[in-house]
Amino acid sequence: MIEIRGDKKVLITPISEEDLADIKIGDIVWLDGELMTCRDVAHRRLVEYGRELPYDIKDKAIFHAGPIVRKIEGTEDDYEMVSVGPTTSMRMEKFEYEFTKLTGVRVIVGKGGMGPNTERACKEFGAIHCVFPAGCAVVAATEVEKIVEHHWDDDDAEEKCHDDIFGTSGECQDDEGEKYRGDDEDSHPGKKSFHIKILSCEFLCQ
Repeated sequence: MIEIRGDKKVLITPISEEDLADIKIGDIVWLDGELMTCRDVAHRRLVEYGRELPYDIKDKAIFHAGPIVRKIEGTEDDYEMVSVGPTTSMRMEKFEYEFTKLTGVRVIVGKGGMGPNTERACKEFGAIHCVFPAGCAVVAATEVEKIVEHHWDDDDAEEKCHDDIFGTSGECQDDEGEKYRGDDEDSHPGKKSFHIKILSCEFLCQ
């Protein structure tokens, strides 16, 4: 749904195609509700390998982001958000048409512009692409109310590790060529996907 709060347009999940009808390029919108952090690995697993996403994002939002999280002491499986900054959205461009078609996602948020695949997806399936400013990862983390779920902690065949300058831990490289520490799951933001509840965050529609 959409609410007008003073001069703010606030999208609240779940979001319908009709909710987006009056949003124009250049509008600043706010988002309340649930979204899933979803980078290149999640896109590739769904589109190329046919693996279902662990969370239903139909009529919800995704954030092209690699969050840094910290386990909450004294809990079995609860995390708090430390930092959640957007990654370059163009990395997901080749997947975004099929991804949007398969998932029914309504709001795609990331860093920078995207291309014709995303434009076509937004037109055909009733979605929008928005930009969250780079350099505001810590600020964004303060707007996260709760990390509801986290998924895909496992190592996967898509990632290749080898001994390197990091010694016995090895250096890992994902299928986009991004390097990360093999002994530190949280250092590779593309592996995990987080279903989070957020308070109002501000995005610019492109």
